[in-house]
Amino acid sequence: MLPRSRTLPSRIHQGIIEERHDVRPYVQVEVRPNNIQTETQAMNIQSNYSKCFDDDGRLKRTGTFWTATAHIITAVIGSGVLSLAWAVAQLGWVAGPVVMFLFAVVNLYTSNLLTQCYRTGDSVNGHRNYTYMEAVKSILGGKKVKLCGLIQYINLFGVAIGYTIAASVSMMAIKRSNCYHSSHGKDPCHMSSNGYMITFGIAEVIFSQIPDFDQVWWLSIVAAIMSFTYSSVGLSLGVAKVAENKTFKGSLMGISIGTVTQAGTVTSTQKIWRSLQALGAMAFAYSFSIILIEIQDTIKSPPAEHKTMRKATTLSIAVTTVFYLLCGCMGYAAFGDNAPGNLLTGFGFYNPYWLLDIANLAIVIHLVGAYQVFSQPLFAFVEKWSVRKWPKSNFVTAEYDIPIPCFGVYQLNFFRLVWRTIFVLLTTLIAMLMPFFNDVVGILGAFGFWPLTVYFPIDMYISQKKIGRWTSRWIGLQLLSVSCLIISLLAAVGSMAGVVLDLKTYKPFKTSY
Repeated sequence: MLPRSRTLPSRIHQGIIEERHDVRPYVQVEVRPNNIQTETQAMNIQSNYSKCFDDDGRLKRTGTFWTATAHIITAVIGSGVLSLAWAVAQLGWVAGPVVMFLFAVVNLYTSNLLTQCYRTGDSVNGHRNYTYMEAVKSILGGKKVKLCGLIQYINLFGVAIGYTIAASVSMMAIKRSNCYHSSHGKDPCHMSSNGYMITFGIAEVIFSQIPDFDQVWWLSIVAAIMSFTYSSVGLSLGVAKVAENKTFKGSLMGISIGTVTQAGTVTSTQKIWRSLQALGAMAFAYSFSIILIEIQDTIKSPPAEHKTMRKATTLSIAVTTVFYLLCGCMGYAAFGDNAPGNLLTGFGFYNPYWLLDIANLAIVIHLVGAYQVFSQPLFAFVEKWSVRKWPKSNFVTAEYDIPIPCFGVYQLNFFRLVWRTIFVLLTTLIAMLMPFFNDVVGILGAFGFWPLTVYFPIDMYISQKKIGRWTSRWIGLQLLSVSCLIISLLAAVGSMAGVVLDLKTYKPFKTSY
């Protein structure tokens, strides 16, 4: 096991340390009769170089419309879909579907604006921005860069916590459904979530050692398939429940004051908080803009990356919106005011228990992949910063080739091993301290929606296209931004109120379901 440079000979490219790959392996070699191999002097090195490397000196990107779509679907159709029936129940048949559709339209529009910020200046040949934060730095600069980075990485950290909670709840649901089935409903089957969170954390420690974002494409495809699996099961069970009830439950204005829930009787004040919290849940369900630039950086060109990404975004959001509307509305139609906070683990459905087990297993597998899709940009940021800070440290930069049978050679880096393990342990510990699924989802949606999904994409687009102040287009974009800011603030208030209510009956590390 021999150490070697982590990035090969490096260079500084506009303030960012990037890889410079040796061109010798791509130089044509002429074999002479005396079996002595010498490099052909008259070959066109630049021609061979361009076939293997992109315009920024990095290896050719291989991502396609389909891999980008898989990444987006993995990021979008996450645990958020499971809380949509509850969210629609708070808003009712009128506002629920309308608000969900409007979130989709806003997300699609601002995402398309963001795709044009992958390159600064010219959207085809301009300087590449590898991350969301680099795009803000290149286009807006100033203090906005630090603000963007702080919000983005806190949000990514929070998503990892939320996914840990959701995965543990689904693992418990499998155990509880089998327990409930075997006891014929006599045993309430209460259990602690701690062991399941630790199990999920161990799995993420292993998968977190995958070095780069573009190497988790296969995990995204598996996760995307799983997301469709459990969404389809939830939808099918909702349809079956409606058929069994022979009626659509629910009301035009949502949950009624005086309804008795697991959290107690709904008062007029709680009705307001729950409605606002529902906005945060819907915002979270569409949150993927924070990793859009990172996904776009995996796409090959030509055609121009923004064109491929716009098509992938359009298809992904269209598909997920249909799923969201169906799952949210059918869940509400099936259970009405008693729609559970998590459609597949709230025990609204009892049978067929084996189908619920399959759906919850699919959720766990999906969340393993989604955790990585959201965490990889944060991993990359810390590791690039560390390389710049300690370029001569073997602990930070050296990699060791470890042969793995049937898988090839794994490049072990001790800093990556230690830092990513600490990250997973920390998210697992916080999830065990605050295992409130709906509240965490609402807070994350409220915290990240306006700045990352709306404000920065609009601000960067205005700067890129040099849209003049007080023009009709500028006014329209600013009105959209202000409207979304108000919605985010309201959602944040509602979600924080939910946390306060949960904390009244909460004991650390002793939560059971």
